[in-house]
This record gives sequence, C-alpha cells and structure tokens, in this order.
Amino acid sequence: MEKRDEDLVTRLLAEPGNDELRNLMGEHRAYETQLEEFNKRVYLSDPEQVERKRLQKLKLAGRDRIEQILAEHREKENSF
Repeated sequence: MEKRDEDLVTRLLAEPGNDELRNLMGEHRAYETQLEEFNKRVYLSDPEQVERKRLQKLKLAGRDRIEQILAEHREKENSF
C-alpha cells in the first residue's frame, strides 16, 4: 500500500461512520496472519491447500473493496 493510501486509511479509520472499512481492514489482517501460517509449512494437505486458496480469494476481494472505498474518498476530496 502506498504511503498516500496508508495516510488516507489511518484518517478514515479515525473518523466515525467507517465501519465497513474498519471491518475490512480487520479481516484483511486476519487473512494475512492465517496465510502466513500456511506459507510457513513445507507441505499442505489437500484440505489445507483448498483453505489457503479460499483465504487468498477472500483477502483479494476485501482488498478490492478497500481500494474501491479509498477511490471513492479520493474522488470526494478532489471534488472540493
């Protein structure tokens, strides 16, 4: 994430009414932690591989939504 985006996320999380972003950021961190655990392993069973892929997809979908929220806020800021 770029510094500009990090600053925007920090500012938005501090404001009331950004529950969706707050939840998405929490989920993103949780998925990252779980994926790090899978990545530490040399071997994954078939169910673990499926779970790893599922987490990757959820993390990516969440990241896409976070980017969409940030873009919406950038547009609002630029329209002033």
